Amino acid sequence: MAKKAARKSSSKKSKASKTRKSLVPRLRLWAVRVALGAVVFVVGLILLYSVINPPVTHTIWSEWRRLGKVERDWMPIEEISPIMARSVVAAEDANFCLHWGFDVEAIRDALEDGGNRGASTITQQVVKNVFLWQGRSWIRKALETSITPVVEIFWSKQRILEVYLNVAETGQGVFGVEAAAQRYYGVSAANISPVQAARLAAILPSPRNRSVTDPSVRTRRRAAAILDGAATIRADGRADCFED
Repeated sequence: MAKKAARKSSSKKSKASKTRKSLVPRLRLWAVRVALGAVVFVVGLILLYSVINPPVTHTIWSEWRRLGKVERDWMPIEEISPIMARSVVAAEDANFCLHWGFDVEAIRDALEDGGNRGASTITQQVVKNVFLWQGRSWIRKALETSITPVVEIFWSKQRILEVYLNVAETGQGVFGVEAAAQRYYGVSAANISPVQAARLAAILPSPRNRSVTDPSVRTRRRAAAILDGAATIRADGRADCFED
């Protein structure tokens, strides 16, 4: 009896071991399938948004839930004043036309500064705004780093900047330069003045805490620097990739 019980126990252990061994490859296969599915989905979305405007972003949706409404008017880049586009590039990513999604020089400067300054390019910000979410986490940063080169491959620089100009947060519940120009200045982004464009670009790092209509001394100084920067990138060719 004892031997039979021992054999049954051994048989059960053997079957359990075989079940576990057969389960591991299945789990690995499903993990690979899920990963490949996610990659295909993201690449498909990138291709889709290269020709179709993103209907909403996580930040826009979150603000809509919080405030009950948001202001956003999509404007094709051809109808946005060139000074607005140049001001944003000068403010956020002066080497936008020169890099492939990551500004190595800016990253190096940020590291030397102890991480106290940002080094995200416009492409990275578009990826974060359109495909991911706000906040700081290693997971989000890893996804952003993976998706950014793919966007650079499939989207033109003009398309990247167009999407940025339309999804960037430009105030509490305000998204895009057209909605911002209408709210703060009562004009279209097509008719915005150089000073107005520079001041709007100056608040982009912190649009909820900086005022366009009543700018602080710091914001005025930053806007003046942006005006100079916009003229510089036009003169030296660093605006050629998004201007006809």
